[in-house]
Amino acid sequence: MSISDAVYARPWRSSATLRTLKTGLFGTPLNSVITIVTVALLGWIVPPLLRWGIFDATWTGTSADCALANGACWAFVGAKFRFILFAFYPPALQWRPLVVMVLLLGLLVITAQPRFWRKGLLVAWFVVVAVSWSLMSGTLVPPAVPSNQWGGLAVTLFVWSVCFGLATPLAILLALARRSSMGGLRTLAIAFIELMRGTPMVAILYVAMLILPMAVPNGQLIDKNVRAMIMITLFWSAYVAEVVRAGLQAIPAGQHEAATALGLGYWRTMQLVVLPQALRLVIPGMVNLAIGFLLATSLLAVIGIFDLLNAARSSAADPQWLGYYDEAYLFAALIYFVLCFGGSRYSLWLETYLRRSQRH
Repeated sequence: MSISDAVYARPWRSSATLRTLKTGLFGTPLNSVITIVTVALLGWIVPPLLRWGIFDATWTGTSADCALANGACWAFVGAKFRFILFAFYPPALQWRPLVVMVLLLGLLVITAQPRFWRKGLLVAWFVVVAVSWSLMSGTLVPPAVPSNQWGGLAVTLFVWSVCFGLATPLAILLALARRSSMGGLRTLAIAFIELMRGTPMVAILYVAMLILPMAVPNGQLIDKNVRAMIMITLFWSAYVAEVVRAGLQAIPAGQHEAATALGLGYWRTMQLVVLPQALRLVIPGMVNLAIGFLLATSLLAVIGIFDLLNAARSSAADPQWLGYYDEAYLFAALIYFVLCFGGSRYSLWLETYLRRSQRH
């Protein structure tokens, strides 16, 4: 493209964007009515919200200062920031969950980049999970901290990343089993998937707390976090399995036949030919499930685990800062939004990257 072409390309694109925007907002009478009603609602909602959240808000001070103001009390978030992130973890040892969060987020960032998709990444996952659990429990560095004092963002990230990481390979095996020609194996896979998908997650968590300990021989006690993660992994694997099965069904039969003609066995065909294509097709569904599962970790509160949302709610029950639930929930919602929005944008980038790689 010449310099003159580049100069004239940008105004043309801008005018095309404005024309498309105008058509979408006012292209038909119905679109015009919807646009006007939406603008009116925003004009009614946004100014009071801005006054409450920004202009009349109390950013620093004590609860007494907030009581004298009419706006939001963001000083509460500053005072309870560490509790929302770490819950009841001992203040002197809160560097441990902080290190765990850094390790997990760093591992997730590395895992998100295709150039690191090697066998060594699996080893890194096992090492990081083991180190994170040892740090939180105090196995590596005493003193020990019981799991009932764990909580906040560290627990949310740990449960979500470990359970989804374990559920994905299990889901692939379930999807292959459901499409298997072996009747018994297929029936067992169908029964497991439908049972898990037909059971509420709250019921699954209660099973982890009440039923699972009775199934352990010799009455051995398993940590409640471990029990919850086992049942959550099984629960999530059923949902991921259906997404993977949809990708497997989208692969033409000719791919199997071509691999068989080349002398590849079943497992090599799945590993080298079918699964790479199937998983590429279901990236949006997988990311959508991952975002939904991250939000579903808030249900851990029903069994007494202080995840991020439960810690935020409990922070507003402090007698010194009683009643600031709006600020607590908004702060937790902001953290959830950052994580989920980042996941959705990553999904778009990964689809584009893989499509470009396939083309070249």
